[in-house]
Amino acid sequence: MTAIPHFTGDANPYGGGDPYADHRTADFPFTQYANLADRQLGAGVIAANDEFFAQRENLLLPGRAEFDPEHFGHKGKVMDGWETRRRRGASAEHPWPTAEDHDWALVRLGAPGVVRGVVVDTAHFRGNYPQAVSVEGASVPGSPSPEELLADDVKWTTLVPRTAVGGHAANGFAVSVEQRFTHLRVNQHPDGGIARLRVHGEVVADPEWLSALGTFDVLALENGGRVEDASNLFYSPATNTIQPGRSRKMDDGWETRRRRDQGNDWIRYQVVAQSEIRALEIDTAYLKGNSAGWASVSVKDGDDGDWTEILPRTRLQPDTNHRFVLAAPVIGTHARVDIFPDGGISRLRLFGSLTEEGATALTARYQELGG
Repeated sequence: MTAIPHFTGDANPYGGGDPYADHRTADFPFTQYANLADRQLGAGVIAANDEFFAQRENLLLPGRAEFDPEHFGHKGKVMDGWETRRRRGASAEHPWPTAEDHDWALVRLGAPGVVRGVVVDTAHFRGNYPQAVSVEGASVPGSPSPEELLADDVKWTTLVPRTAVGGHAANGFAVSVEQRFTHLRVNQHPDGGIARLRVHGEVVADPEWLSALGTFDVLALENGGRVEDASNLFYSPATNTIQPGRSRKMDDGWETRRRRDQGNDWIRYQVVAQSEIRALEIDTAYLKGNSAGWASVSVKDGDDGDWTEILPRTRLQPDTNHRFVLAAPVIGTHARVDIFPDGGISRLRLFGSLTEEGATALTARYQELGG
């Protein structure tokens, strides 16, 4: 596995022009996984010990941080991130913060799961970024308050040890802890600012909740479905097709580049666990002149199973939700949508329920990961 680039030290002061021209970043291997701290999934920054200069909620905003060199408020420079005041020591004789001094923010993951990697982006924090960061995870059921999360009986597990970071840089950290987490605690040592936080991982749904639902979308990201691969990701990620809710704009779906050959585009998925599928939806919301012309859907049971077409190649309409009830239930662990010849869809839903085998496997994994 390629070593993850590591950035430290100040960035140069902003000198005009494109503020991202000297932003330090890299292609981190774990970004193939979904962002568990996505606001669209229900994530939130529920508390922070200090947010004097910039609000904690900025950490999870979609898109990259913006920078306006002329934007100042009554507290100083307005930054698009979470920024705390400068820490001071106890006295004039010792005006510096101690080695233990740090600021923190509590993050509720939108979907609990196994964290594979974290990106702490200090974009535009060139001389006011933290010297180091650390990240911890906890698994607490229900909807705990900040006070409950900070109680002495909550066990926090180190995901990212205290590590020096760079200013105006996307600082990426691979995580190898095989455990299901519901909340993170992000620490910056001793103070400073972070623009964005991304938490990439695999959703691990609560099998008791899915059992209570009965029939549900077995492909939904929030229920544990995931994208395995896709033919083309030119305009937008394939993971958009299993996000919650309907698409609200064109780039909230999956769109491919225009094909100039006789092929077609596709996405391959893994459902939450072995399921009995009874109905499906293909939505082309906000894809008006660029939706797929036709689509088919196939399912297979097991890695070595054969693909069974459950929806033959069917004409799609732009900006429309298409619903199909299967003539007979189909058992499967994987799904594939093929679009012809190119274009996009905004959502794919597969409605069904876990088989006895699927429920047993999911429960075993949930327990193994500390759920």
